[in-house]
Order: sequence, then structure tokens, then C-alpha cells
Amino acid sequence: QLQLVESGGGLVQPGGSLRLSCAAAGSIFRVFDMGWYRQAPGKQREMVTTVARGGSTVYADSVKGRFTISRDNAKNTMYLQMNLLKPEDTAVYYCNKARAPFVSWGQGTQVTVSS
Repeated sequence: QLQLVESGGGLVQPGGSLRLSCAAAGSIFRVFDMGWYRQAPGKQREMVTTVARGGSTVYADSVKGRFTISRDNAKNTMYLQMNLLKPEDTAVYYCNKARAPFVSWGQGTQVTVSS
């Protein structure tokens, strides 16, 4: 079973940057396409970006050109570099497989963009 722990969130001003990490316990990490998701208060969880085993990526229109997903299979870790952050990026960010069936969701990491 894949277990996931997100970290790296925080409070940042508009226009700032953050780098999130997703640490996966379990050597099977490398066989999955993975993704980042976020859930803002009062809204449903949404897909932000995904990265396939081979490295190909997909981004939601709202983050294209600002966010970059990457993965290091040797370290069982996935990253999300977020630049030019906007207040509407405020949410709890989660990592999981790129598509169902999902593994158990972690606690997520809070990202707050505010001046």
C-alpha cells in the first residue's frame, strides 16, 4: 500500500513561490502516474497537475505557466514548484495517484496566499 505525506506549505504573499514535496512510503511509487490536488474552503477537491511514470505532465489551465510538477523515483518523492502564486491558489494541497482508484489521502499541506 502506498502511503503519502505532503509538506512544504505555508503563508506567502501574492507573487511569491513555494515548493511542495510528497514523500511516498513504498517502493511501488515508481509504477504509478502521480498527481497533485487541492481543495479550497467550500469547494470540491480538484486536480492541479499530474506526472506520468515516464515524466510527461498535464496541468490545469489555472496553473499553467506558474506551477511545475516533477518526480524523483529514486527518492520516492514528488514535487510541486509553485511560482507567481495568487490568492485563489489558497487551498490544502494533496498528492495521490493520477487517477482512481486512489490510495488513502494524506493530511495535505496548507498553502495560503495573502498579503
